[in-house]
Amino acid sequence: MLVVGCGGIGGVLSTLLLRAGVHVTIASTNDAIRAAWETQGSRLDGKPGAPALPPSRVVRSAAELTEPQDLVLVAVQPPQVDEVGASLLAHLAPDARIVCLSNGLCEDRLARFVGPERVIGAVVAWGARMLGPGDYVRTSAGGFRVGTLSAAPDPKLGQVLELLDRVGHASITKNLRGARYTKLAINCAVSTLGTIGGTTVGELLILSDVRALALDILAEAVRVARAEDITLEPVAGFDLAWLVPGPDAPPGSWRGAARHALLMALGARYRHLRSSMLAAIERGRDPAVDYLNGEIVERGLRHGVPTPVNRAAQDMVWQIARGERSSGRAALRRVREIATLAGC
Repeated sequence: MLVVGCGGIGGVLSTLLLRAGVHVTIASTNDAIRAAWETQGSRLDGKPGAPALPPSRVVRSAAELTEPQDLVLVAVQPPQVDEVGASLLAHLAPDARIVCLSNGLCEDRLARFVGPERVIGAVVAWGARMLGPGDYVRTSAGGFRVGTLSAAPDPKLGQVLELLDRVGHASITKNLRGARYTKLAINCAVSTLGTIGGTTVGELLILSDVRALALDILAEAVRVARAEDITLEPVAGFDLAWLVPGPDAPPGSWRGAARHALLMALGARYRHLRSSMLAAIERGRDPAVDYLNGEIVERGLRHGVPTPVNRAAQDMVWQIARGERSSGRAALRRVREIATLAGC
């Protein structure tokens, strides 16, 4: 089995699967991560994680492997998904499955390269960070919602469930798109505001003005989901379907006390989570915001649904990535000002 991507999620996943006795080969384009896994193995939550792997099981990409793969877990950032999909095609067994753990709406993108019948989606409902090469911490508990693009029965689904269940409870969804879209909306608020604010989710969501901004982001995402005829599915206990009342409700009615309580619960659950986009910017990589808030903006344009807060947040992340602004409260206030001017 191959795990592609050894950042926070991929690193914790690989460590726990190795502990469970699964034969894992990891692929990472990061030289320092590969070196750490070859020389010392991994650490998890400040303790020894998994032992060092031989060089043959620590590769840069699937192209270095000599045998076709029957199961591949993809845990890279969304900007790398197309490259990974293209690299896998020539190295898959005929009945191979590719399990997509990446944030965003990446199953369809992988399907363009390997075929939709080979793609299984696994919505990750827990958080992790990489403190340094091979050094990981799991920041929240949780499991997986697993399904196929077509919702048709897949004989390989049971194998994937059994495997992922060794890391966190895995359950089947017949509405993968709805579960994935809910996670996308949560990431648009949590990961993006974490990048703009420059701190952990818990430290941000105790602030009422940040919660109000997050609710505006989520409300736009829910409206776009309705326009796309997507039935949102709860993820990790968070049901966004009730977040935005019907079209006859007064403006701003999604910002009531119950909705703020939802955000407080979200902040408590992911209180130690630090945005992977912020980490990517710090490593000199492009942020994945175009595959998060950018998806909401693009689909909103397609359906005539205004998304000014998601657009402002997307623009701010790119300003931070280009070094034009710094993460922090001032950047959050600027997004809030834009949202206010837009009437949100």
